[in-house]
Amino acid sequence: MSSTKEYLELVLSNLGDGVTCKKMMGEYILYKNNVIFGGIYDDRFLIKKNDLFNDLNLKEEIPYPNAKPMYLVDIDDRELLSKINNLLNNI
Repeated sequence: MSSTKEYLELVLSNLGDGVTCKKMMGEYILYKNNVIFGGIYDDRFLIKKNDLFNDLNLKEEIPYPNAKPMYLVDIDDRELLSKINNLLNNI
């Protein structure tokens, strides 16, 4: 299942300025300052597992078969999105 443009717009509207995306095979790759930090996969907002996000205690999910696990972000959690926005400013 591909991600919808509506879901992408919802995620982007909840992230800070400077976040861009590129469509790739029906999904969306998310960038901050030209650095990939996550993506939209099957209408799920996932961010890369790395030192920047490890302290958020997020659930891991596989974005697509044979991919490395990523962190699942609940886009309804305003406090979490605020923390992510602050961390993205460090990229």
